[in-house]
Amino acid sequence: MRTGWIRLWRGVAWGGIGLSLYAGWLTVDDVRDRSASEQAIAEACDRLVSGAAVMDLHGGTVRAKAGDGDRIDAREPQSSCTVYQASGSGRTRGLFSLAVRIGGKREPLNRIGAGLEPFALRNPDRTFKTDLTAVADRRPEPRSLGDGTLGWYGNWYATVRAECGPGSSPTAPPLLHITASADYDDDVSGADRARLARIARSAAETLTHRIGCRTRLPALPGGEPAPVPTVLRPARSAGGSCAWFAAYLRHSDHGPLPDRALSVPVRDTYPLESCLLAVSPGQVRRTADGLPEDKRHYADITEDTPWWLRTVTYTGAEARATGYESLDGEDIVIKPGTAGQTNNVWWASSVCGGKPALHTLSSSYFYDSVLGSRAVSALFRAYVDDVAGRRGCTHLTFPDAKDFGDR
Repeated sequence: MRTGWIRLWRGVAWGGIGLSLYAGWLTVDDVRDRSASEQAIAEACDRLVSGAAVMDLHGGTVRAKAGDGDRIDAREPQSSCTVYQASGSGRTRGLFSLAVRIGGKREPLNRIGAGLEPFALRNPDRTFKTDLTAVADRRPEPRSLGDGTLGWYGNWYATVRAECGPGSSPTAPPLLHITASADYDDDVSGADRARLARIARSAAETLTHRIGCRTRLPALPGGEPAPVPTVLRPARSAGGSCAWFAAYLRHSDHGPLPDRALSVPVRDTYPLESCLLAVSPGQVRRTADGLPEDKRHYADITEDTPWWLRTVTYTGAEARATGYESLDGEDIVIKPGTAGQTNNVWWASSVCGGKPALHTLSSSYFYDSVLGSRAVSALFRAYVDDVAGRRGCTHLTFPDAKDFGDR
């Protein structure tokens, strides 16, 4: 009996040693895989990011692979790298991407116009949503990182901006945007939003030093960036960047004006300040019968083209890097000091705090036709007068009166 117990004890001991060795082998293998993944990420992203920081996203991962053909190239106006989380079976899913966009005279960094649809038009099961403009689930309005001079963030990304000042290399661009994004479908945690902001700022610091861009990046604010609201609220009680429209409704409530709003906090230091306005399906139905006969059919196609407006003010270097896509597909960079209207885009210029500013309004396809140019003109002037007055802007330049003739 004693001999049997000894044999059993030895078997258990040797089995434990074997399991320990196997677990140790797995640990070594995981460490090796993670190290190789970190190296691949760094190479794909032109060593602008820490592979370890990327792999700490989404609760941490052991294996990751870089996307084929996606590489950062600081000589290009726009380049990016992508990283996928990999399983032992070889399956992959999105984890992270880094995009570098370089300001220039040919391609705008900040785009305005009808193509920037803020609303997801279909549910995952491919059926149309019943309340299209309730949630800005494609392009919510970004919030500032700190006072906004460093950049801005959304629920799944952080963008750091860098202005190249005096003493920069002759080949350095005037402005850079570096965006770090979480590419997984799960909700991004506050801790991961903070990681993305750190990754984006570190990448900007490395890139600006490398290309001879003399700049001073502000420190990141402490704590975790709060979630960005995506639900539109009643426009009549809007505050922040949309308060001007709530005031406008109090004395001019006629026609199919927006009844929903999504605002951001007002900061005069923020180089990008936006307000999203939209018309609810109920408001569309209530106003459809009152539309002229030649415009009534626009109310029947709002499943594809919901009615919305977006106002954005850009100041400083951001104003010099703003533009739109023309009807023939050409990128147009707007010159500060000018004003105009074309292709669902309106802009006016001013000088705010000694810096150039562009005040813009974009409308969704067909909605400008529903409102009519006189209504759009009144809205636009109310917006520009409000933001320019609040920021102490001077030298206002509006589009010519002929650009706002009723259509």
